[in-house]
Amino acid sequence: MGLDPDDTGEPVDVKVVDRRWSARGAEGGADAPAEPARPKYVQELEARLAEKTEQLQAIAAQHRRTLEEFDDVRARMRRDVARDIAVGRRQILVEFLDVLDNLNRALAAAREGAGAGALLQGVLMVRDQFLAKLEGFGVKPIAALGQRFDPAHHEAVSTVPTDAPDEDGRVAGVIAEGYSIGDDLLRPALVVVAKLRERHASTAIR
Repeated sequence: MGLDPDDTGEPVDVKVVDRRWSARGAEGGADAPAEPARPKYVQELEARLAEKTEQLQAIAAQHRRTLEEFDDVRARMRRDVARDIAVGRRQILVEFLDVLDNLNRALAAAREGAGAGALLQGVLMVRDQFLAKLEGFGVKPIAALGQRFDPAHHEAVSTVPTDAPDEDGRVAGVIAEGYSIGDDLLRPALVVVAKLRERHASTAIR
């Protein structure tokens, strides 16, 4: 800029300041104040935060891998269990095919004119074989006839009168055998229970 004379005619030094944003850095130059350094404890906190963040990311990645491995193991166990069940089912069916073979032999003998005694003997043998197969799988018949009625193992279908006090509440007949497997009830025995004549009459009246 040139020097403009004032009213006295003397030249006046006029200074022009560029206030644009782009010119601020140039004006400051090397003399611009530097950004103040962060306190040491802040730097330490930031470093610890970065370390913890890295640790959390590693833990999250490990957790994802563990879940994927768990899902793989669970799927494999399901496949193994399904395969074992299928194999066990086939083994059971093969066991009972022997019983069916003997039953077919008994029926063939009956068709060929075998006597009633021979047929009965054959059927009894098949039944005994079938019971033996069941027992091999842990299935056993439940004692019922002559036993005290037990609602945990017996299911009363009907009652019959009796004059003997000792027979009161005992199983007088078995309609269908009951079976247990281990300590668990597989099917209750369907039974007829004896009752004293007086009790039987009062029950009928009701």
